[in-house]
Amino acid sequence: MDQDRFRQTYREMNERACLFEKSVLSGRCSCSQSARFCLAEREGVHCVSDEAQAQCEDLLELLRHHGRFALKLNDAAGVLPHGKAMRLQIGGLNGLFVAVTEISEPPATITDIHGLIGQAIEMFGDLKRLPFNEIVKQVAAYKGRKDQ
Repeated sequence: MDQDRFRQTYREMNERACLFEKSVLSGRCSCSQSARFCLAEREGVHCVSDEAQAQCEDLLELLRHHGRFALKLNDAAGVLPHGKAMRLQIGGLNGLFVAVTEISEPPATITDIHGLIGQAIEMFGDLKRLPFNEIVKQVAAYKGRKDQ
């Protein structure tokens, strides 16, 4: 399948894409508000809730803003390269887990992104009040998969 046609069909099938799709497809995270689908022997992840997607969008915006230095970004706009997107998503969720649970080591897998964001909102009142100085430490510390 031609890549342009694939992307067009993908967008048509997945109008509410999961914003943490890379993390979910990597197996490092899952979410109670996500649903997987297949297109041309490829897998995608769809968000089943407008509210959940909006929360994820807010969190990712804040993570990207606060994580600029750790990711060595000059500009907050534009599409991130895959490795930096993974560091932001998985490292950010690991940091959020540590902030919410007060456990020093994040788990190997974040079992429910939506649930974790809900816990953070309940604990801190608003995503803008998260302890980003602590969360960004996990973004900086995250290492992608190691070549074998």
